[in-house]
Amino acid sequence: MNGALPDIVVPVRQAPTNEQLRYALRSWSANLPHRHVWIAGYRPPWLTGVHHLPVPQTGTKYANTTAAVRAVCEHPAVSEAFLLCNDDFFIMEPVVGQMPMLHRGPIRDVEATYTARGINGRYVRGMRETRRLLEELGYDEPLSYELHVPMPVTKAGMLRALKAGARLDVLHKRTVYGVINEVGGDRIDDVKVLTRHAFPRGSFLSTLPDTFANGAVGRHIRQAFPRACRYETPRRA
Repeated sequence: MNGALPDIVVPVRQAPTNEQLRYALRSWSANLPHRHVWIAGYRPPWLTGVHHLPVPQTGTKYANTTAAVRAVCEHPAVSEAFLLCNDDFFIMEPVVGQMPMLHRGPIRDVEATYTARGINGRYVRGMRETRRLLEELGYDEPLSYELHVPMPVTKAGMLRALKAGARLDVLHKRTVYGVINEVGGDRIDDVKVLTRHAFPRGSFLSTLPDTFANGAVGRHIRQAFPRACRYETPRRA
């Protein structure tokens, strides 16, 4: 990315309140330098000061997010380089300079951690099929970029990734983007917090709806960002 501030892009599912998004926006406003926020999909009514690309939420969550990312990449007003986020990504400390490129290590290793825990649903099937696709394209040991942290991407590069993976119904698009665009990066463990109890402290956090609402990590995030940010309509007293 060049010196210009990137936009933040976040696909958003339809939900009545989405408190995770509220606190994610507070964390981005405080700690993640950016130009504009683009909501692709459903726009909660309490949002203000964001750009919105309405994308029908009529398919699977994988199809919906792919459609949202494609719509963003095809929109001329979105910055060419942007940060791809989810609505449950929290930036706990200021990002100095550009957001780093991060990965999770070889896809085969990530697959093994899931299968060892007896997890073999649609997400893992999509991971396996994405790995096989990349191997067919000549990448012998592709890395996984399926981390719950912001990912710096370019519109042109992401459109190449979506084209390459068009035949997959559960496409791991971050991974295809990272591998075919040869972005490299540093390896970290994923930051998604799956339990209500202890959690690792760090610059990046992500939650499940339950761990955000009922867990120690959710309390930590709410305490870190108690004040409304510029993207929230003031609440009535």
